[in-house]
Amino acid sequence: MAFAGRSNVGKSSLVNALTGRNSLARISAQPGRTKQLNFFNLGGRLTLVDMPGYGYAVATKEVKEDWQGLMFNYLRGRTTLQRVILLLDARIEVKDNDLAAIGTLDRAAVLYRIVLTKADSVKPQDLIRKQAEIQALARKHPAALSDILTTSSATGLGIAELRADLAALGNPA
Repeated sequence: MAFAGRSNVGKSSLVNALTGRNSLARISAQPGRTKQLNFFNLGGRLTLVDMPGYGYAVATKEVKEDWQGLMFNYLRGRTTLQRVILLLDARIEVKDNDLAAIGTLDRAAVLYRIVLTKADSVKPQDLIRKQAEIQALARKHPAALSDILTTSSATGLGIAELRADLAALGNPA
């Protein structure tokens, strides 16, 4: 399982919440701190991969392009990769680089699930609208699972559901 998403979308926080360990993946308030693929082997049953973020990061353009190249090279042709979890921040609109990542996943025929993060920071009526928008987006893409999940690492919302989804796959990446 690989976790992809924009810089500062909450990939590391979600890995920590899913594993129940506060410091397994390094968390930073500064976007772009994850600069390499970080593999977390969960007892040989499942491997989680925390990927560098795409989009905004405090780094040079060349460094960001290297990170993004690393991420997409990892995804292509990896037969053991059963799913990518594409994280989108529930607080902000879908950006062009999110759509580019979705397109890349579609072209690579990598099965992915879109997961909204930081849902605790959105008013309930706005969250309902965002969920509908992202559900409609997922349905337009052939490699996306049509049902999305909504999470909050801070409150635990959706963590059990995502954990169950990943556990059902149970193959290393």
